[in-house]
Amino acid sequence: MNLNGVGVALVTPFNEDGSVDYESLGKLVSYVSLNGVDFLVVHGTTGETPVLSKEEKLNIAKYVYDNNSAKLPIIIGCGGNSTADVLDSLSNEMYGYADAILTVTPYYNKPNQAGLYEHYKAIALASKKPIILYNVPGRTGINLNASTALRLANDFENIIAIKEASGSYNQIVELLKGKPDGFMVLSGDDNLAVSQIAVGVEGVISVAANSYPKEFCNMVHLALAGKFAEAQPLVYRLHEPIELLFAEGNPTGVKAALHKLGICKNVLRLPLVPASEKLYDSISKFIDENM
Repeated sequence: MNLNGVGVALVTPFNEDGSVDYESLGKLVSYVSLNGVDFLVVHGTTGETPVLSKEEKLNIAKYVYDNNSAKLPIIIGCGGNSTADVLDSLSNEMYGYADAILTVTPYYNKPNQAGLYEHYKAIALASKKPIILYNVPGRTGINLNASTALRLANDFENIIAIKEASGSYNQIVELLKGKPDGFMVLSGDDNLAVSQIAVGVEGVISVAANSYPKEFCNMVHLALAGKFAEAQPLVYRLHEPIELLFAEGNPTGVKAALHKLGICKNVLRLPLVPASEKLYDSISKFIDENM
């Protein structure tokens, strides 16, 4: 499975009453598809997945699948801090719409490396879909060490990639140096993507590609083609707006941007709240001047 390039971690649009806004979701899928993304990621962190019901998750996955006119690969999130619950969820019909699953390290209970290995081993043995590991210690409280990720990549052929969002250059290099053939290392940090591509990262799962897909995809595709001098102006141009997207948490910033762009409403589910007026104005200024 080819995951080179840009995957977009889709937001979940909501109506004012809190229900899922499927019309806006369709607009978003069309917007990012027409502007250069290479694959779609459903039910990641950016999709506010923890506050979605099982029925909503199924309906969203089906809707994205049915409205994926560009026939892009679809990755669907499948994670949790109970291994048994994750294994049970693999039988959900939702994963019939997935080309691969993205499964985050268990959060809150903070397993050691042996526990993380056994957790992913159990998923690998049970999953009928290819698996992308997801390491984001800033959210989960635990780091999947490069040595553990590489052990998993070597032991299980259906573990095909890792989304690495630790922000650690050393960890990225360790993964790239030791990975088996065919195993992909994907960036999970938008503002680090080009520098990580320079040392061998093959793609990125992005938040910014929701709101600025054309510019972000151009930047990444140039870097992947080795055209770093041409990518550099885009790195500089996008640095501040990407920082703004995360200034008050994710997806607070990107939903503000998408609202300004007329793609979805600026509605989040508690415990998340919309962007402050100051942040919204800063994001709006960038869009007015550059989009």
